[in-house]
Amino acid sequence: MNKHAESNSATSEYFLVCGLGSLGQQAVIALQQFGVPVLAIEQSHLGRYETPEFPDLLEQLIIGDCADELTLRQLDWSHCRAAILATAIDQVNIETALLIRQRNPKTRLVVRSSQENLNQLLCEQLGNLIAYDPLELPAYAYALAALGSETLGFFKLDTQWLQVVSQPIPPHHPWLSQQNLDALNKKTRRILAHRSPGKRWSSQFDRLETTDKLHPHDELIYVELVDGWSRHHQRPARSAGSSPATVPLTPLSPSKRRYQFRQQSGSILSASYWQQRYRQAGQWLGDRPVILLAAGVISCLFFLGTLLLYSSLTNISLPSAFYRTAVLLLGGYGDLLENLEQAKRNQWLLQPLSLLLTLAGTAAVGILYALLTENLLAKQFSLMPRRLNFPAENHVVIVGFGRVGQRVARLLREWRQGFVCITLTEEIPRLQQPGIPLIREELPACLTSAKLPHAKSIVVVTDDDLVNLEVALHTQKLNPAVDLIIRTNKTGLSNGLMGLLPQAQVLDIYRLAAAVFVGAAFGENIIHLFQLHQTTVLVTEYCIEAQDTLVGLLIGEVAYGYGVVPILYQQAQQSDSLYFPSDDIILRNGDRLVLLATIEGLKKIETQDRRPKTWRIIIESVRHEAAAFDGANLLSRMSGCSLQQARIAMAHPPQTVMTPLYYPQALRLVNSLKKLQITTHLVPID
Repeated sequence: MNKHAESNSATSEYFLVCGLGSLGQQAVIALQQFGVPVLAIEQSHLGRYETPEFPDLLEQLIIGDCADELTLRQLDWSHCRAAILATAIDQVNIETALLIRQRNPKTRLVVRSSQENLNQLLCEQLGNLIAYDPLELPAYAYALAALGSETLGFFKLDTQWLQVVSQPIPPHHPWLSQQNLDALNKKTRRILAHRSPGKRWSSQFDRLETTDKLHPHDELIYVELVDGWSRHHQRPARSAGSSPATVPLTPLSPSKRRYQFRQQSGSILSASYWQQRYRQAGQWLGDRPVILLAAGVISCLFFLGTLLLYSSLTNISLPSAFYRTAVLLLGGYGDLLENLEQAKRNQWLLQPLSLLLTLAGTAAVGILYALLTENLLAKQFSLMPRRLNFPAENHVVIVGFGRVGQRVARLLREWRQGFVCITLTEEIPRLQQPGIPLIREELPACLTSAKLPHAKSIVVVTDDDLVNLEVALHTQKLNPAVDLIIRTNKTGLSNGLMGLLPQAQVLDIYRLAAAVFVGAAFGENIIHLFQLHQTTVLVTEYCIEAQDTLVGLLIGEVAYGYGVVPILYQQAQQSDSLYFPSDDIILRNGDRLVLLATIEGLKKIETQDRRPKTWRIIIESVRHEAAAFDGANLLSRMSGCSLQQARIAMAHPPQTVMTPLYYPQALRLVNSLKKLQITTHLVPID
């Protein structure tokens, strides 16, 4: 981060946007919300703008190739704070980044590129550079929208998963017993928004009144810690054809595998183990009566043949008679014919029985070969890819299997949500991962094949806006109640679709990506994003530096002053992270802070536009000296005032603490002091 207070008002420091396609124009529009000067480079004059007032948003438009040194010489690079390289060609963006870095090693570079490995190497070599695929994070927003209205966000910070949930409050819900919304905030949960029936959602996190009472039929949005993909918010599949929505399987650790092996090995010596094996063998033979009959006949003939040879041939031992019987069973009648003719006793019975042994042995060998063939074929077929069973209901239909569609499919499979993909192209694209159910048919037959009337949602993400519109209209005919998520590439079409299909979620892919690019241009690391009632929420990571506007502030002042929600704090040079940190922690150089913020919240942090503190606390009475000592420490820690001021306020009540506070801060402080038997009350600041 490089946010100096004096740079916010300096008109000499500008932002550069290279490439004014849909992404570039959306980036310019988003930058204008910060009130910073924006310059742009484009190869030719634009014939079409995202908004009519777009030309007025630029301080200067340079016509030329951004990867050409002659074009770059027209700019004063000493005052270029950041450059967003957003052309449609990765090579041009990377070449431009190399040229800009030669001219200014401090300019922040935000590069549009889908070359993942190369992006990592460039970040390491050039420094102060971050690269995004404009289709990657927006695909995450499409996948989340497909899960339904309950799950709004699902992301991982360090080793911990977090999810953002929209929770309706039915009558008799256990949360209705809480005194206010603040009582619902726990170590693993933080309330983000609250809406009563008939009221609109607020897009600002600082509008939440934590003292409000929760009523039946209200709706809450909160973020919470979860272990993997939470069962509570999954809808189980209801038919044999649908994919189960369960918690992802966790691999066993080596120690657990060793323990499991020892446990299984020990069971081999138990009687129950062998009883189970005996029952399994009996069931296997019961399914194959021919094998059981053949084994019985061969055993009887083996016994009779051994006894007859032993009694008929002279100078022969019992083992020798046994082996000769085995030779006869294996078809060796001709090898023993001379010995059989020299028998002195039972010759009339010995030769027919020997012939019968040979024939029975031949039949037994045939059965053995058949059994081996059956097993080999079964193994071969088990290794072959199984035919994919398409979900029958409660699944997601993905229309369009380009880069966005494939990314959405991978995310849904990772989250164990059943889905079906539809491709409308002439050639089936190469699957990046096997096992994805894919339908290749024309409209509207493909929607019927995908069982759209029984689906929970449909995500339309082809590259063609007109095809997306056609699919959306067909969807309205087949299943008007399904959750419809539509990708668009133009702002005008997005606005038109929202008017035509008010129940659908219309997500402009480049508007979503532009929020990420602009947030990164100011030095922040955008980890994830999700949609909160038509508002893009960015999961943003701040690495606090000495000159940052956040240094020295309490986390509570950051949250209530800028309208953001801190969800992770990590102290400098510490490995442990604290989720949903306390409001009383002071941010210092080297600390790490991850928060949920809209683009408006990032703008406020950038421009130091904090809401004013409008409340003070009055110390009325203190019961005893011990309470005064502990209360002074508590007052100093929670309000940010000096310890000396806090001691004076506690020593001479009634006393007004002049340090202003935000209302949630002040209310929490009053309740904490009350537990120490210190009487206080709040007064507003005129």
